[in-house]
Amino acid sequence: MSTGGDASALRASGLGGMLEVVGAHRGAEARDAVTVRSVTVSYGERPAVFAVDATFPAGAMTAVVGPNGAGKSTLMKAMVDAAPKLAGEVRFFGEPFARARGRVAYVPQRASVDWEFPARAVDVAMMGLYREIGLFRLARRRHREAALAALDRVGMADFAERQIGQLSGGQQQRVFLARALAQGADAFLLDEPFAGVDATTERAVIALLRELRDRGAVVICVHHDLSTLNDYFDRALLMNVRRVSEGPVAEAATPEALQAAYGGRLAQARAEAMAG
Repeated sequence: MSTGGDASALRASGLGGMLEVVGAHRGAEARDAVTVRSVTVSYGERPAVFAVDATFPAGAMTAVVGPNGAGKSTLMKAMVDAAPKLAGEVRFFGEPFARARGRVAYVPQRASVDWEFPARAVDVAMMGLYREIGLFRLARRRHREAALAALDRVGMADFAERQIGQLSGGQQQRVFLARALAQGADAFLLDEPFAGVDATTERAVIALLRELRDRGAVVICVHHDLSTLNDYFDRALLMNVRRVSEGPVAEAATPEALQAAYGGRLAQARAEAMAG
C-alpha cells in the first residue's frame, strides 16, 4: 500500500479530503450509525435470515460471523436492497438505504462478480464516482485522477490500465476496495474481503479498513476466519439464520456463543482457521 508520498496526490484528488472528513457527523449518528431491526429474508419455504436485530456503530470494525448457510451474505445484501426483505428495516445514519445510498459502499464477494466484463481497473474505480459523474455522461479529468488516487491508495496504480479479468484475486479485491474509497462513503460493507487473497493483500486491506475506522467510518465485514477475529475486529455479530450474539468481540464471541452459532461445525471451523 502507498504511504507518505501519496499525501499530496490524495489531497489534490479529493480522496484525502474524504478520509479526513469521514466520521465528522453528529454524535447521534456515531452512536447508532447503522441499525438492522427484525430483518427477515427468505428464498423459499425456509428463511435465510430470520428476525435479525443488530447495531453497527461508527468508528468500529464489526465482523459478521457464522457457519456456511447462516445468512451472513444474505443479510448484507438485504441491507443494501440487493435481496428482498420479507420484514424489518435497515437504517443508515437514520435513513433508509435508498436515501443514504451515496454514503454506503458495498463490496460483494469476489466469487459473485463477472470478471470477464471488459473493464479496466481504473474504470472499476471510477464506478465509485457514479453519483458525481451521472448516467450517460463522460468522466472528466478530475474523475480519472480521483480514481487513480484511490487505486494508488490500495497499491494498484501501476495496474490502472489492466483489464480487471487479467488481475489476480488479491488484485481484484484491491480494485473493488478502491472503488469504495473513490465513492467517499461513510459506511463500508464488505462480503468476505479476505477470502482467496494472498497474505500481502490481506495485510494491506486490514490496514486500510483500520484507517477508515479510526477516521470514524462504519466498517462491516462478513468474516469466516475465527483465528483472526479478535485481532482484526472490535465487534462481532454471530448468527445462524437468527442472531446469536452481538457486541465487543470478547463478549460476543464467547465459547458458548460460538457453540450456539456453529453447533457441531465449530470444531471444523476452528480447524480450518488453524490451517489457514
